[in-house]
Amino acid sequence: MPGVVTVSDLRTGYGGDDIINGVSFDVHPGEILTIVGPNGSGKSTLIKSLAGIVPARQGTISLFGENVTALKTPQRIAKGLAYVPQEFNVFRNMTIAENLKLSTEFLGLRSHDGNQERTRVLEMFPDIADRQDLLAGNLSGGQRQMLAFACALISSPEVLLLDEPSAGLSPKLVIEIFEKVKAVNELGTTIVMVEQNVAASLPFSDRAIVLVNGAIRHESSAAELSARGDLHELFLKEA
Repeated sequence: MPGVVTVSDLRTGYGGDDIINGVSFDVHPGEILTIVGPNGSGKSTLIKSLAGIVPARQGTISLFGENVTALKTPQRIAKGLAYVPQEFNVFRNMTIAENLKLSTEFLGLRSHDGNQERTRVLEMFPDIADRQDLLAGNLSGGQRQMLAFACALISSPEVLLLDEPSAGLSPKLVIEIFEKVKAVNELGTTIVMVEQNVAASLPFSDRAIVLVNGAIRHESSAAELSARGDLHELFLKEA
């Protein structure tokens, strides 16, 4: 089955060093693929490269069979991709309504289309739908994450990239966030997320990749990885 996202021999990083070292994998249509690994393994760098924020130094990134390696983030968004960063994912000095309106304007949606999309998306997020005049900075961490999801979904993306969606949340909110991720996926959106919280994320995932020192150490179904008794060894042993 061809991947909706195909990564081939990807190398990227910052300054003179490669953080991602020759990574290759496919993302299957309609799945939740979760990339896990220890701190400093390159998870966030990898997903930022998929989003076009960190340029590839070598290799290719394809979206629906088209090579998008040289495209900037807005061009990838126009082709069906959306990205929710771990930090600074909403404008805290703006209201919920203003954040959503800014997203529609950034995407170039006409006023009528933008209103329709906001209505559609807000039906999925009742926690923020009823308080649109509230400043995003006054929301809880979970509500801000919901708003960031909503802003990303305005464009009806076919592929949603999530960078540590559970970061900084209480255990109860972590489960709520992953339930929302699953609900978005069940509407037909393919999801790639990187996560530090292995135990909480795998039950909501279809497939998993373990990334260590910028390279793929293990790839399997999420259920198979969750059942293994050597995650500590996978994460920490030298390659």
